[in-house]
Amino acid sequence: MLLWLSVCLAPMILAAGELELATGRAGTPGTLRVLSCEDLGEGRYDCRGRFTPDSGEPAVEVAASPDSSAGDVTRAQLTPEGDRAAPAGTRGVLAALALPGVGLGGLGFLPYVLLYWRGVRSRAAVTGGVLVTAAGFVLTVTGMVAAYS
Repeated sequence: MLLWLSVCLAPMILAAGELELATGRAGTPGTLRVLSCEDLGEGRYDCRGRFTPDSGEPAVEVAASPDSSAGDVTRAQLTPEGDRAAPAGTRGVLAALALPGVGLGGLGFLPYVLLYWRGVRSRAAVTGGVLVTAAGFVLTVTGMVAAYS
């Protein structure tokens, strides 16, 4: 049970930094123009771009999201380290929620399993598990669509 809980909570914890960037709580706001994307093979890409801060500071070369395309121009947040720009706004938030959606979906049936082990058969736990798992699936798919559109 602890392993199940750990595996499902880990994506939520790991996504906290991306959510802070996407919501503007961390980093520097600005505009990202993707300059190039190099195909690394096996569906992987290395994208580079130019980030222009809203503050008027000079533009900097950064790593862009691998789901970008050369020529894309989007609102973004520069990481505090200054080496990467992440999508901001609604698209960025939805994309950052894809990973926590996986964890949420995995947690859906944990209450049912715990009740089952205690000898309790509960339709409410099954219904709740289906609803929570479905919500996690919808959140994951929505986030992925936002990330790749």
